[in-house]
Amino acid sequence: MRLFGLIGYPLTHSFSEQYFDTKFKKENLVNNLYRNFQLEQIEMFPTLISENSNLVGLNVTTPYKETIIPFLDELDETAQAISAINTILISTHHTNGIKLKGYNTDVHGFRQSIKPFLTSLHERALILGTGGAAKAVEYVLKTIGVDCVFVTRKKNELNPNWTIGKTILSYEELNFHVIDSCKLIINCTPVGTFPNVNICPEISYDSITEKHFLYDLIYNPAESEFLKRGKLHGAQTMNGLDMLKMQAEKSWEIWNEIS
Repeated sequence: MRLFGLIGYPLTHSFSEQYFDTKFKKENLVNNLYRNFQLEQIEMFPTLISENSNLVGLNVTTPYKETIIPFLDELDETAQAISAINTILISTHHTNGIKLKGYNTDVHGFRQSIKPFLTSLHERALILGTGGAAKAVEYVLKTIGVDCVFVTRKKNELNPNWTIGKTILSYEELNFHVIDSCKLIINCTPVGTFPNVNICPEISYDSITEKHFLYDLIYNPAESEFLKRGKLHGAQTMNGLDMLKMQAEKSWEIWNEIS
């Protein structure tokens, strides 16, 4: 039995297990199993690997997309550029034992899901959050020429090497002019995820117009409070379900390249 799974904490919001269970049944992949591995601390990761010798691949979600990296043997080129991963390929070599290689399929999922909706209005983006998902989003937007402004509550805690050349604001610094100049707003934080569905990032929703496009990486609930408030002001909105599906299929492709 080939075992796959998701690590993160908490995992009550995740659809990944359901997605792969459905995929395996639909495609009659009876020799495959996908499980959620809820790790309260990233230091539990080596034990997970040692106790599951049939593990072939893992997805990684909040809050471990960056802190998992020291536990890996290698990163692919994109993951190395972003310094965040969401997919691990676990391969066994007779001479070197187990090898763990990290990838970032969030890049593929975000790029493919948002590409059909971008217009000339979206030349500047406001990225809410500075974690691993936000870094993948920035990577995609930079490749297509979109300027990025980050918003964070942890401005004084960020790695100074990462902040070089970036515009980073606190939520208190968001005014009408900032919102108006960024017609693309992407929530890369977990704020509003199930079960805390009645909260949302603290931005000025009154500054949102029909020219704005609000994208939420959250997909549970299907319409977050962030998207609801944007829609009330006429904005186009999109959740992260398509991104989830596309990054999951890219992960599956990686897991089956070698294994």
